Amino acid sequence: MSPTYILDHVRTPRGKGKPDGSLHEITPVKLARVPLMALRDRNRLDTRELSDVVMGCVVPVGEQGGNIARMAVLDADFDHGVPAVQINRYCGSGLEAVAMAAAPVMAGQAGLAIGGGIEMMSRVPMGSDGGAWAQDPQLATKTHFVMQGISADLLASLRGHGRRDLDAYAAESHRRAALAWREGRFGRSVVPVHDFLGLALLDHDETIRPDTTADSLASLKPAFAEMGQRYGYDSVALQRYPQLQAIEHVHHAGNSSGIVDGAAAVLVGSAEMAERLQVKPRARIRSFAAIGSEPTLMLDGPAMAARRALQRAGMSASDIELWELNEAFATVVLTMMEELDIPHERMNVNGGAIAMGHPLGATGAMILGMALDELERSGRATALVSLCVAAGMGSAMVIERI
Repeated sequence: MSPTYILDHVRTPRGKGKPDGSLHEITPVKLARVPLMALRDRNRLDTRELSDVVMGCVVPVGEQGGNIARMAVLDADFDHGVPAVQINRYCGSGLEAVAMAAAPVMAGQAGLAIGGGIEMMSRVPMGSDGGAWAQDPQLATKTHFVMQGISADLLASLRGHGRRDLDAYAAESHRRAALAWREGRFGRSVVPVHDFLGLALLDHDETIRPDTTADSLASLKPAFAEMGQRYGYDSVALQRYPQLQAIEHVHHAGNSSGIVDGAAAVLVGSAEMAERLQVKPRARIRSFAAIGSEPTLMLDGPAMAARRALQRAGMSASDIELWELNEAFATVVLTMMEELDIPHERMNVNGGAIAMGHPLGATGAMILGMALDELERSGRATALVSLCVAAGMGSAMVIERI
């Protein structure tokens, strides 16, 4: 297997995923091309060298449909010979896209590729694509389908995570994200987004609330209680997990990931290609993995995926100096820290999706880049990036700083 390196990465700021969000006025294709153009321009790439562009997109319909990766490549004025593909592994799509871009390089079948993702949640709302799992009664019954928020509260109930613990974690995410922005920790990687006149629309993550505290979050009502109790999802989940007497509804908008717009791209290549392009590798991809898990609980996959990626790298959890896990819900992070004995000071040290938002198809590539930036800033050597994935899956990747 050929050593494969991360040569560079960029992302857009994350804009509020509603019609009043700062990025709402531009189309998904225009947003997706921003990190592609930035990678090309700042690395002086001849795009004819690229073997592929792989982009995650979780709701690939309407403006995001029709292989948005290829449309973004064309709109970015890459060479027409560069192929591109859109993939969907739900929340793990952005990280999976990087893995899919890297795999041919590892196999010696390519020298240079881009993996990344895009999601414009203000223009193409989550769930717009429908899907058999929620809409086919036979499949839903067979698999004990529940909405993801119910799964989060189910996981918290099984693990004994109380509302105060989750709110305290969420407040810390905002504090860390605000500090990271104040200290310029994202300065190398975040590229501003402009409108068609060249005017800046957004140059920072839009949803961070530095004044958030556990006490201020305590006033928010649980988001999924009515869904679980009135519409029967609690009963479905309890059929699958009868050891619980009831599900405690502890998640709300303040301790769950934010709905945002965003795009990201990661340039991967071989040592030979990096030397030829005169681009210094920043990290080596040691391993990656994806796993399936029980679909009703749905959100407990990160630790399993991490263990598999670590095994493939010949490493253990104690070898990892920095962890990035998508903050889909606060209980997901607390669970992984407990499962792998990860101290909080090594997990999501610059905040996460609770503070900055979760642009579904792009998040995996974004947090991979955050991990790399933090390795370089802190002088640490190894990082593991992971995400829980809808329908019961998990994704993970291990990288080592050069």
